Amino acid sequence: MGCRNTKVVKAHSSAEACRVKPSAHSVNGGEFANVSEISKTFKPLGMSTRDVFKLKQSWKAIKRNMEETGLEMFVRLFKSNASLQTMFHGFKHLHSDDELRSNEALEHHATLVMTTLDDAITHIDNFDYVSEVLRKTGASHVRFAGFTPENFWNMKEPFLEAVKITLGDRYTDNMEAIYRTTITFILQTMSDGIQDELNLLKLGTQV
Repeated sequence: MGCRNTKVVKAHSSAEACRVKPSAHSVNGGEFANVSEISKTFKPLGMSTRDVFKLKQSWKAIKRNMEETGLEMFVRLFKSNASLQTMFHGFKHLHSDDELRSNEALEHHATLVMTTLDDAITHIDNFDYVSEVLRKTGASHVRFAGFTPENFWNMKEPFLEAVKITLGDRYTDNMEAIYRTTITFILQTMSDGIQDELNLLKLGTQV
């Protein structure tokens, strides 16, 4: 997620190109036909299908406020990890929250990142597809000098804080637990993707 806009677009487009059909982990292609299914467990995430349903319903409010939520996430990210801001040429020179919130380059990048998160959460019950998208997105960040798997994890708390602000009273303790499980899965998969790519590059240099 810490990269130039053009790279994010390329990674997202590449991920879309490799969309797979709903797997055995997908529950009715993403919808729940009857109440009895809600008692089942969504094994890949350790979440019940009721939790997955709540997540997807809750996420609709985030989708209506993608730009604002994304900006809030990055403002909070740079507050807690100022060094990461230097990786962005378009807004590394900005200092105040107001400057960041009104910067078009950051707004665009934040929206692209939120679009990737939206793709993952909207299809969260299609484990194979989401895993493939996230691993490819993570692997694409290997081309940015100094970017490590740990950089992805810096997004966790800023994401949760931004979601909390957008949802307001709807961000209950139960929803926080659901979002925390979800973002942990997303960031872990992306971290795995870049780590695998780094390992391959390391092996290549040793040959």
